[in-house]
Amino acid sequence: MTSNGIFVSGQDGTKIHLDPKKGTGDGITFVSHAHIDHLHRQSGGLVLTSQQTSEIAKMRGYSIENYTEEYENFSLIDAGHILGAKGLLFGDGIFYTGDISTRGRAFMKGAQVPRCKVLITECTFGMPEYVFPQVEETVRRVNEIISDMYSRGKPVILLGYELGKAQILSYLFSHWAPYYHDSVKKVNDVYRRFGVDLPDSLGHSQAESAGLLDKKPWLMIAPNMSGKNIFVQHMKSKYDAITIGFSGWAQSPRFAFARQHDYTIPLSDHCDYNELVQLVKQCNPEKVYTVHGFVEEFASDLVKMGYDAQPLTENALDDYF
Repeated sequence: MTSNGIFVSGQDGTKIHLDPKKGTGDGITFVSHAHIDHLHRQSGGLVLTSQQTSEIAKMRGYSIENYTEEYENFSLIDAGHILGAKGLLFGDGIFYTGDISTRGRAFMKGAQVPRCKVLITECTFGMPEYVFPQVEETVRRVNEIISDMYSRGKPVILLGYELGKAQILSYLFSHWAPYYHDSVKKVNDVYRRFGVDLPDSLGHSQAESAGLLDKKPWLMIAPNMSGKNIFVQHMKSKYDAITIGFSGWAQSPRFAFARQHDYTIPLSDHCDYNELVQLVKQCNPEKVYTVHGFVEEFASDLVKMGYDAQPLTENALDDYF
């Protein structure tokens, strides 16, 4: 691991950069998906990524111009994380997951899981306490909360990351005909252009200026933000809105305090602990490197299960390419 992300060096000296934090200008760069923490300002070289990631990145102010979805000895693998998210299978059986979810959610299918010799996997939720409920259970619980609030005439705001989770929420709770926060509407429009069946709706600015928010109750999908956010405080003080925050971290009792929502619901676009273990079993690798998350803890658990596993360190992959 370096300050510029993960890389491996080929026999010809070519570097393959995996989700670097800044432009490299040399070798080949792989961008797994369009969350901000995985994007960078391109500074030359060839980028391996999906068309969806390129388009979403452009919408977010990151231009990926010289990109391709196909390159000899490299395979983009559906990662199931957000629209366009990919893992990378390359070299002599190296699989880098990027951020990954093997669990299907609404219109998102679970990740493809290849067999490999070397697995480089995220472990954001790589602790046994992070085991999430089934999506169907989550939907049932949230529908009950919304129905209860509607019976009291209270509007409800569902809060999740504006790219990825907000679209899942838009799909799962479309039967309530929600409004969208303007930023969520912008992303939803991109998803629809790629064929995702999300209903169109008004952004919050237009709905409010038209006086529609005065006609309570209503549902709104908004980005992940704390109860102290000006937008949330405005919606609560003016419309008496109830907030429901969605995150994998809601599995931890610390989340409700940190975000100050009325309700917190576990829902993630990542694998939970059990799914991470199953991912490793399906890949059946000779070596596992852990990155992003509980790297020490998850690697230690895998060692106890009989795997050769360790957190990724600088140049640790060179011997395997």
